[in-house]
Amino acid sequence: MTAEDVVGAQTADRECRDCGYKPELKRTLGSFQVFAVSFAFISVAVGIFGTYNDVLRDAGPVGIWLWVVVALGQTLIALVIAQFAARIPLSGSSYQWASRLANPKVGWLFGWLTFCYLAIGVVTVDNAMASSALMPLFGMQPDEGTARVITLVVVLIQAVFVVFSTRLVGLITSGAVGLELVIVVVLAIGLFVAVAFSGKGSIGNLTSRGIAEGAPNYFAVGGGLMAAMIMGLATLVGFDSAANMAEEAKDPFRSVPRAIVGSVVAAGVLGLVFLVALTIAIDDVARVSASDTPVAAILRDQLGPVMERTLLVAIAFAFFGAGMVTLATCSRMVFAMSRDARFPAYRLMRRVNPRTQTPIPATILIVVVGVVLMAALPGGALLELLTVGTVISAVLYGAIIVLYLAVRKHLDRKEGAFDLGRFEMPIAYGALVWSAVVLFVIMSPSSAVTALLIALGVLLAGGVYFLYLLVFTREVLETEPGDADVFSH
Repeated sequence: MTAEDVVGAQTADRECRDCGYKPELKRTLGSFQVFAVSFAFISVAVGIFGTYNDVLRDAGPVGIWLWVVVALGQTLIALVIAQFAARIPLSGSSYQWASRLANPKVGWLFGWLTFCYLAIGVVTVDNAMASSALMPLFGMQPDEGTARVITLVVVLIQAVFVVFSTRLVGLITSGAVGLELVIVVVLAIGLFVAVAFSGKGSIGNLTSRGIAEGAPNYFAVGGGLMAAMIMGLATLVGFDSAANMAEEAKDPFRSVPRAIVGSVVAAGVLGLVFLVALTIAIDDVARVSASDTPVAAILRDQLGPVMERTLLVAIAFAFFGAGMVTLATCSRMVFAMSRDARFPAYRLMRRVNPRTQTPIPATILIVVVGVVLMAALPGGALLELLTVGTVISAVLYGAIIVLYLAVRKHLDRKEGAFDLGRFEMPIAYGALVWSAVVLFVIMSPSSAVTALLIALGVLLAGGVYFLYLLVFTREVLETEPGDADVFSH
């Protein structure tokens, strides 16, 4: 550790004790590893690989430019979230922020929404990995049952890594992020060079509507062009995951907020370059748009089958890193709520193994949730999980912005910590407006009704346990452990 890391870790541990918690998690994550946690969750390659076909079909190649709009809007949200992360370095992130700055009941809602979003995210990412990367890589025919089995095997392997060591998770995640950065940059350069020498592809693709040309309601609310925003909205999320592992960061006051903002900016820029390269490299827009894996098809056309398989290997590794980070952050949310006695089976879920210094029962719970979802959900509902996660994350981010605007005057300011200064209010209000826009965009299509109903069902399921707490253990929702004014002035 550097001298700054030592001071930051000691200060963070002291505040953890002031909050009534014994520091049990091991601080092993350095600055790049903290950044890797957020960037791996976002995973540009994974997001684009999984949603580029939707953009081509709904809006045509020109729809990629909405990525810029989404990246700017999500950066505003990240800047506000970084304000919280720089001041409250506790596992549980938004759950802790709301519990300690508003009240425990509001905090419980934040925590439950985050748990549901992350638990769904683990299954969504790993199922996409199975069907879009692993099965094509090994020449397996599309089959939903096989994909579900592979999903569960992957979740189990990820859980073993998460349980074994946070340091190992950080190393694997850093490796996945490093590989993803190299692969995306190399592929972008390779595509530009291939188009220049082969003549296949066209810069005109950047303004083409492709197969969406002449589609009715193209510019309408909920129409094809607006639908193209789903690529950015489904990809540029989860940047707050670094805050959820703040108690394992060496200097959370500096590294966590930098990771939150830096990951969104890096992903936004890198993603745009990759999208432009892919789109220019399309030789036959209609044929590529009809493919289930258009990114792989473009690479096969321009760079050959060997590069396509290389991409699938890299994508599979990126998927694995993203799923593992999601699982780890979800287990930390369960742990954080359980040590406050606000999660089902909290006495078990708050246990930290003294040897590995990881919350093993909380991690196993995520595997169990994955098994239940894979076994119980029909195919149609499984496909809706991506939209459900996007809905929940949009609601959660909007709620965090509202919380910040409500408590910012009472939030303690730390010397040297991340601070927006005089830009605080314009950015916060801009983030609030953007959050409203995101919800409007997500809920506009008629197909979003199913996802909304599933999201409401998830919320109601948590509501049953919330009522149980109100009736039988009301005191846990009325008081906070430790000093209630640690982060206020």
